[in-house]
Amino acid sequence: MIRHLILPEKYAPPTELLDLQPLPVTALRNARYEGLYSAFKHFNPIQTQVFTVLYNSDDSVLVAAPTGSGKTICAEFAILRNHQKAVSGETNMRVVYIAPIEALAKERYRDWSKKFGEFARVVELTGETAADLKLLDKGEIIISTPEKWDALSRRWKQRKPVQQVSLFIVDELHLIGSEKGHVLEIVVSRMRRISSHIGSNIRIVALSASLGNAKDLGEWIGATAHGLFNFPPAVRPVPLEIHIQGVDIANFEARMQAMAKPTYTAITQHAKSGKPALVFVPTRKHARLTALDLCAYSSAEGGGTPFLLGSQDEMDTFIGGVNEETLKNTLRCGVGYLHEGLSDLDQELVTQLFLGGRIQVCVASSTMCWGRSLPAHLVVVMGTQYYDGRESAHTDYPITDLLQMMGHASRPLQDNSGKCVILCHAPRKEYYKKFLFEAFPVESHLHHFLHDHMNAEVVVGVVENKQDAVDYLTWTFMYRRLNKNPNYYNLQGVSHRHLSDHLSELIETVLNDLESSKCVAVEEDMYLKPLNLGLIAAYYYISYTTIERFSSMLTQKTKMKGLLEILASASEYAELPSRPGEEEYIERLVRHQRFSIDKPKYGDPHVKANALLQSHFARHTVVGNLAADQREILLSAHRLLLAMVDVISSSGWLTLALNAMELSQMVTQGMWDRDSVLLQLPHFTRDLARRCQENEAKPIESIFDLAEMSIDEMRDLLQLSNSELQDVVQFFKRFPNVDMTYEVREGDDVRAGDNVTLQVTLERDMTNLPNSEVGPVHAPRFPKTKEEGWWLVVGDSSTKQLLAIKRVTLQKRARVKLEFTAAAEPGSKDYMIYLMSDSYLGCDQEYEFTVDIKEAGGD
Repeated sequence: MIRHLILPEKYAPPTELLDLQPLPVTALRNARYEGLYSAFKHFNPIQTQVFTVLYNSDDSVLVAAPTGSGKTICAEFAILRNHQKAVSGETNMRVVYIAPIEALAKERYRDWSKKFGEFARVVELTGETAADLKLLDKGEIIISTPEKWDALSRRWKQRKPVQQVSLFIVDELHLIGSEKGHVLEIVVSRMRRISSHIGSNIRIVALSASLGNAKDLGEWIGATAHGLFNFPPAVRPVPLEIHIQGVDIANFEARMQAMAKPTYTAITQHAKSGKPALVFVPTRKHARLTALDLCAYSSAEGGGTPFLLGSQDEMDTFIGGVNEETLKNTLRCGVGYLHEGLSDLDQELVTQLFLGGRIQVCVASSTMCWGRSLPAHLVVVMGTQYYDGRESAHTDYPITDLLQMMGHASRPLQDNSGKCVILCHAPRKEYYKKFLFEAFPVESHLHHFLHDHMNAEVVVGVVENKQDAVDYLTWTFMYRRLNKNPNYYNLQGVSHRHLSDHLSELIETVLNDLESSKCVAVEEDMYLKPLNLGLIAAYYYISYTTIERFSSMLTQKTKMKGLLEILASASEYAELPSRPGEEEYIERLVRHQRFSIDKPKYGDPHVKANALLQSHFARHTVVGNLAADQREILLSAHRLLLAMVDVISSSGWLTLALNAMELSQMVTQGMWDRDSVLLQLPHFTRDLARRCQENEAKPIESIFDLAEMSIDEMRDLLQLSNSELQDVVQFFKRFPNVDMTYEVREGDDVRAGDNVTLQVTLERDMTNLPNSEVGPVHAPRFPKTKEEGWWLVVGDSSTKQLLAIKRVTLQKRARVKLEFTAAAEPGSKDYMIYLMSDSYLGCDQEYEFTVDIKEAGGD
């Protein structure tokens, strides 16, 4: 067998770091630009070497260098070049920056808004299409994750602003080899393709860690030989001393406990005279325990608080605002910790105390290595494994995460060198020695994730037949790697024939799956046509397996319980992590929910999604990791529900569509459909809602009932403080009060089977709104700001058939036409029209109207 193996190609040698005269900041030849870098006199050796090609040319460039090398500033050279050309009218100022991790995108947005805000509009995409199109239109530096840019740029043929991008910056490009790398690969391939299609140069600048196969990545983004820089891992502006220590204990938790003492020793040895030390641990539990251990060792040995760099009194002032008790105690001894479960305020406080040099040690959970600027003199990686619930086993951190952690040991203007101590399970020691001192190659994962990308291209008409599908793949990084490392991609040989057979087979498989899930039709074995389910999946950026599941599980008889189960079954939720000890907690949640789950497996991510959705509606607070999971679930729920409503309306099921719309309101407001609508009001509790309903003078059932009361009556009834009452009044201003009128356009002359046009006019009361603008929805329980949306629906009163539906955004006034087919029998026929919100309960409207239908063809 082994003789059939085709070995991967040898890699090109890395770029040598030249001994150049450090470039002064004045090389920018522009006083405004030089002002941005007043903190340092000249650029570092890597920035100096890449400066000319980035700042004085329009070539595409790949800069691969270790984390902490100042690559972001290299990208800024390209932005300043773009700005200079835009000022002189040579090009558009439309720069897109892609960060593969949400936290990085946020950090970049904060940083660049401050830095470039004066001469460019910096915007961050939200993931909501309507809002993002506006941002894209007015933004000059657009910050996004690959997924958000993918969703927006798929329709590039209709979207001029996408075609007008002049500079496309991709950060952390080595993450193309990670689990979500396929989306990164698709968006870069698409930008190259757009550029060739419209014949204008979109400059691509990519930043990456040191790579084994940088040449392939460079050629793929269109960089020429002099635009390709791949510095070896040892070349750092601040040299890094790396120590790897093995701990020979097989049990994970016991090994973690045994690592606390060597971590303490590493800090006392390598971070002398109060230099900052950052410790990475696998989970939030370990962050808390390790911080306590370090405090215990320091008081036992030092007999004081050697890690506390500020005075105790000063510390007490800061600690006043901290929520978490344990954190208060560890901060008093100069050790802070960070994990996703801390409130934003606590996280910010610990970060500032660490950066401000008031505490010496910060312990962070492993995921915090991305998107936070925490430069330190010493980084200790305490354990290199985490528990992977899906595999029910402990798994190594991705190398990319480890490199990111090590990159924090760099303080360019303060230290001559950084230090890193890696504590790992003894058998892994050699593995890390190899990988951390040599550049590693990256491969594509696109072949495992091709279905949704292919479906989207069929929907927008970029791929119209099987030949187009093959052409589409030739733009990808995967295509470049196929014959370089054939075994990895299951190729039998590297001849042209092998390659084309392999691609044809891959495309056949993908298209067959899309065809059997009713997303795409294949005609005459060649031509591809998008079907309704495929259109819905691509439009809402949802997996084809989810839409297939929705379509096969929904029936006309589905009730709210079933809707919830179907929503929770979405493939998007299959990735939810499962952690040790969590199953008992999920079981407790499930037991106390309104809807039981049949034969639940408590380790199943879909059961978790269902339980966390129900606890959101019941307003049971979940904490820690589960709160983070719940946030993820809610963020996808809206897209999934919009898609679900479309699937249901395609079948014409009226009641079910209205129920799914109510489910969308429940997700936004965090309450059940049977709860009092008054619970949407600020400061309202179930008791207060009950008091309103039992009000003797007049039972208060709706928000409008309450809004009609005078402020004194309200004060008496609610017994809230003045500022709380003010919040309630502000809510009334935001709550949609819509006047709906409608008329049947054909009036007297509707015949059986004709098309009927219903003209609907919606007018909203805007009198009390600030700037006469409908702001985002008041939804404190939803994890991000949300714009409101509406559905207009026409249904048949007797058969409960849904006849027409339209999605509407409503500011002050909207006129909407709805078309439906009149009944086949003549006579007087009753229809219903509904206006349904996707965000608020208690403001929907329904009216009955009658159409007199004459005989077809008669006078």
